[in-house]
Amino acid sequence: MQEILKLFFGVVILTLGIPIGNFLKKQTLDEQKDGQIWFKILITLGILGGFVGLVIKEDWVLFTFFFIAIVSSRNLIINPKK
Repeated sequence: MQEILKLFFGVVILTLGIPIGNFLKKQTLDEQKDGQIWFKILITLGILGGFVGLVIKEDWVLFTFFFIAIVSSRNLIINPKK
């Protein structure tokens, strides 16, 4: 039961990465064009680190790196001009 609760809270925190990423995207409009390569590097490292956390069975590593990947990935999504 404890593992299920830990997994549930981890998924909730990861889901909160989406609105946090959207908020940061609105605050950092000037870095979005110049920093595209750095966002891609952050996302790649976040995904790789998340899988390392999965392999070594450390939940905090898994969720930390996946959270970084989710928040960073929100900056790569370009909204069409209205």
